[in-house]
Amino acid sequence: MNGGPDGSREGQAAPIRSQERFCVIVPGYNEGKCIGEVVRGIREHCPDVVVVDDGSTDNTAAEAEAVGAHVLKHETNRGKGIALESGFRYAVEQGYAFVVTMDADGQHDPADVSALVEEYARSGKPVIIGSRMDRAENMPLVRRLTNRFMSWLLSREMKQHVPDTQSGFRLYRADVLGMLATESRGYAAESECLLRLAANGIEIGSVPIRVIYGNEESSINPFKDTCRFFRMLGKWRRENGRTPAGNK
Repeated sequence: MNGGPDGSREGQAAPIRSQERFCVIVPGYNEGKCIGEVVRGIREHCPDVVVVDDGSTDNTAAEAEAVGAHVLKHETNRGKGIALESGFRYAVEQGYAFVVTMDADGQHDPADVSALVEEYARSGKPVIIGSRMDRAENMPLVRRLTNRFMSWLLSREMKQHVPDTQSGFRLYRADVLGMLATESRGYAAESECLLRLAANGIEIGSVPIRVIYGNEESSINPFKDTCRFFRMLGKWRRENGRTPAGNK
């Protein structure tokens, strides 16, 4: 196969040239139908992809390994927060300077990895969130409204504005990964991560990203995950002696 002048394959994007080593972490549960395509897309921009197979009962692990991902496997399903922690531990052990996290369902565009890396290099902020809310026209209405409300509420709690607190497309510098251990399950874990970062004085940046909605079935359950979010937030406030912003 012929290569382009930069060493990349013709017709494909060149890998991102970063002064620091990084990897992309993809937690997945029963994503065998799409994980191969997701990993292939990421590896056009970053060769180091870590898939955390969170107790899948399908061929997620085999499909990811077949296209070049390093796979960490949980024997049972333990939730997205724990899956991310496994990926973070591996990244620290391997000496990566920062990590990017992406969802496994194909709704994130791998080309946007470069947007997060460029914003990180430009701003120097240790955490960058990929925000879908500037380009949310195709997002299902219930999810869009829920995201906007949760992001508004969590931003008040953190005392800094993060336009899309529910986005799983994120960049974390390695030295903040130890702050991200969570007790929450499901997608509430990612909100808890932001609360912990803000409580430690970490500034959180954002950059617009694309969002892709196809025929895939979302792993988000709006009712269940909203309930988990409010349970997490209530527990956080109780444990930290906090009252809702604006109340005395």
